[in-house]
Amino acid sequence: MTATGNGVLAGKVAVVTGAGQGIGRGVALQLAQQGARVVVSDINAETAAETVAIAQSRGAEAVAIGCDIADSASVEALVDAVAERFGALHILINNAYLGNLPGPLETKAAGDFARALQGSFYAPLAAMQRAFPHMKAQRWGRIINMCSLNGVNAHMYTADYNVSKEALRCLTRSAAREWAAHGITVNAVCPGARTPAYERFAAASPENAAQLLRQNPMGRMGEPEQDIGSIIAFICSDAGGYMTGNTVFLDGGSHINGVSWQPSAG
Repeated sequence: MTATGNGVLAGKVAVVTGAGQGIGRGVALQLAQQGARVVVSDINAETAAETVAIAQSRGAEAVAIGCDIADSASVEALVDAVAERFGALHILINNAYLGNLPGPLETKAAGDFARALQGSFYAPLAAMQRAFPHMKAQRWGRIINMCSLNGVNAHMYTADYNVSKEALRCLTRSAAREWAAHGITVNAVCPGARTPAYERFAAASPENAAQLLRQNPMGRMGEPEQDIGSIIAFICSDAGGYMTGNTVFLDGGSHINGVSWQPSAG
C-alpha cells in the first residue's frame, strides 16, 4: 500500500461525508492511502473514530469532524472547519444520506420527499457552494456526488430516494458545466457494494438479494475500498482532470441491462 505523502493524492485535502462505515469508509481509506489528508465526517462519532483509527494504523493521515446532513448549516460548518484547519480543500465526496423506509409511491408523504431531498440534494448543494470559493482560488477541485442506480432504473418503493438522487445527478452536471473553467471537476458515481446496509437487506430479503446478484454480470457486490474507493481516487487525481459531468457506474455491470426486481413493499 502507498504511504501517506507518496501517493497520487499527496498534498491534497479531502472530506468524505458519511465515512463512518460502508462505501464512505472505503472511499476515505483509499483516499488516505493515496496520500490525501482525509477528514472523516459522520454523525456517528464512534464509527468515524473507527475509520480514522484504521487509516492511521496504515500510516495515513485522517481526522474526524462531525456533521449532520439533516441541517445544511452543519454541512457549511464542516467545510469551514476543514478549510480553517488545513488551509485548503481539494476533494469533496458527498456520500452521506438520510434513510427513509421503503413503501409504495401512493403512501409516500411530502415529508418523505423533503427528508430525502435534504440528505441527497440540499446537503450536497450546501457543501458544494461552500467549497467552491476554496477550489476556485486554488484553480483545482474534485467533487464526487454519490448517486444511485435506484434513481437511474426507477427501483420500486423508494420513489423519494430515487427522486433525490436523480436531482443530485442533475446538479452534478450543472456544476460540472459551470465550474470547469475554474479547474473543478464534478462527477457522479452510482455504486453497488457490500455495505452494512446491503448486508441487512440481504438478511431480511435473501431472495431479492439473490436476484440482484443473478442480474449482476460479475455475480457479486463490490468491495467499498478496492472496487469503489480505488476508482474514485483515480477520478480525484491529476490523471482524472479531464473527466467531468459524468455518471460513473461502479456496479459490476448491473446498469447495462438495468435491474428488474420486484421487492416487497414492507
